[in-house]
Amino acid sequence: MKKTVVIGMSGGVDSSVSAWLLKQQGYNVVGLFMKNWEDDDDSEYCSTRQDWLDAVSVADRLGIDIEAVNFASEYKDRVFSVFLSEYSAGRTPNPDILCNSEIKFKAFLDHAYSLGADYIATGHYARVREVNGEFQLLKGLDPSKDQSYFLHRLNQSQLSRTLFPLGEINKTEVRKIAHDLELSNAAKKDSTGICFIGERPFRDFLNKYLPTQPGPILNDEGKQVGEHVGLSFYTLGQRKGIGIGGQKEGSGEPWFVARKDIKANTLYVVQGHEHPWLHAKVLEAEQAHFIAGHLPSNMDIACKARYRQGDSTCLLQLKDAEHFHLDFSESQFAVTPGQSAVLYDGDVCLGGGVIQ
Repeated sequence: MKKTVVIGMSGGVDSSVSAWLLKQQGYNVVGLFMKNWEDDDDSEYCSTRQDWLDAVSVADRLGIDIEAVNFASEYKDRVFSVFLSEYSAGRTPNPDILCNSEIKFKAFLDHAYSLGADYIATGHYARVREVNGEFQLLKGLDPSKDQSYFLHRLNQSQLSRTLFPLGEINKTEVRKIAHDLELSNAAKKDSTGICFIGERPFRDFLNKYLPTQPGPILNDEGKQVGEHVGLSFYTLGQRKGIGIGGQKEGSGEPWFVARKDIKANTLYVVQGHEHPWLHAKVLEAEQAHFIAGHLPSNMDIACKARYRQGDSTCLLQLKDAEHFHLDFSESQFAVTPGQSAVLYDGDVCLGGGVIQ
């Protein structure tokens, strides 16, 4: 009998081509459209209805069944509440990582099992490999699209039942397949940013949920150079939107957010990308998670301290089951509390933790 794969279909080109590839591989494919956000479903920024129509159109074209399931309640409890509490504390969380571990590979996985699924699948650019009974998460072969960073909190049970059809191919080939199949969304723009914010201005969105608490902006000499609207609205390394861009004092170089003093409600900024306050050779992380369920045998590994950063060699030191310390061979730009430090041994994603 054919194995059944339930695939998350978002209405985008990646999940659509993934569904086609699975069907070509001989699986019985069922599409599942996840609705994770309801608060402003009728706004100009929310594309849920159009995404659903696109997913249905593709499913019809491919000849597969599709259903919609509402995870908005789970999303609000498990992802959005954490997002708000982290921003309230002055940190910069990555809700897409939490969405993967709590929704796509937990709530979605459970629902797929109830439908009789043997496997689930998504349109992520990543790979799974089994070695001596252990499941490894690997980078996608397209380096510009690799999404293993966002999947580093998955465990052995989840990986053993997950397929990533796009792991072996690149984005240009995905687009070509979609055009050749004449899929209605073949030229659809990739979604960007945080899933529940969409294309709306980020500060406008946060304003709806977090109070503004203005305070001073100081430079590295303690001189006030402006006023911030609330520490929650800024992230370390931020260059645009600080509100002091017109000032040409000091070196004349661009301003960057460098530090936050939560107790004093004070934002510190510096000039120039290479300012020492913006660089660090060590970091501390909490909520440690290792995909294999145990520590890597090699402690001399690599890390991404943010998604678009390259891998940087470092030495891993485990402080306890929940915390680790990293010593980098080269300084890292804007190591940001709340973001994830994701660990690699070559192409193998080992896990990671949340930067303290």
